[in-house]
Amino acid sequence: MTLTAKTLTAKTKRMRAAVAALPKTEAPLPVPEAVEVLKRFPAPRFDQTVEIHIRLGIDPKQADQIVRGSLVLPHGIGKAKRVVVFAKGNLADEAKSAGAEVVGGDDLAKRIKEGWIDFDVCIAAPDMMGLVGPLGKVLGPRGLMPSPRAGTVTADIAKTVAEYKAGKVEFRNDPTGIIHAVVGKASFDAAKLVDNIRAFIDHIQSLQPASVRGQYVKSISICGTMTPGVAVAG
Repeated sequence: MTLTAKTLTAKTKRMRAAVAALPKTEAPLPVPEAVEVLKRFPAPRFDQTVEIHIRLGIDPKQADQIVRGSLVLPHGIGKAKRVVVFAKGNLADEAKSAGAEVVGGDDLAKRIKEGWIDFDVCIAAPDMMGLVGPLGKVLGPRGLMPSPRAGTVTADIAKTVAEYKAGKVEFRNDPTGIIHAVVGKASFDAAKLVDNIRAFIDHIQSLQPASVRGQYVKSISICGTMTPGVAVAG
C-alpha cells in the first residue's frame, strides 16, 4: 500500500492520541485496568486483533525449557481458522462434518509440496504421519506442522477441528523466550477480553518447566494491531 501524506498524518495523529492515553506510570496494571486503557486508544477503521506478549525467564536453547501448547479461550478469538486435515475413512468424514476446509491424503500432500499453504491449521490422524512427515520443510518454518504436543496429531479429529474452528490458540516461545498470541478482537466486550487474557496467562504459568530457576514470567503486555503496548501484572 502506498502511504500518502494524508494517511501518514492520520496515523501520526492516532498514535499521538494513543500515547496520550497511556497511564502516567509504567507500572504493570491489573488485567481489567490494562484492558480499559486498551479500549481508550483511538481505533482505526477495522476491528483490531488484540495480542498478548509474555517474556519468560527461560533458556530457549534448552529443549526442556521450550514452552508450547494450545488452548481454547473462553470467548474464542473472533476469527474462524481455516483448517486442513490429513485423514482417511471415518476420520475423514468426521473432519468434513466438523467443518474442515480441506480433507485428504496423497492429494493434499501433493498440493502442499507444490506450495499451497492457504490455511491456518494442519491436523493429522496418527496413521497419516508417514505421509505428513516429509512435509516438515514446508510446514515447519510456518508453524503449521502437526504435532502431538500441540494436539494437532490426534485420533479425536472431530473435536480438534471444532476447537480450531472456534478459535483455539497455538503458541510457542520464540528464540528470545517470548510468547506471542492472539487473545481476541478490539470489538470484544471488556469482560470477554479480561477472561481471555487471564485464561491465557494462567495457562502459561501452569506450563513452567521444572528446570527453570528464578522468575519465570518476566513481563506481560497487551496491544492492538495498531496501538502501543500496555504492561500487565501477572
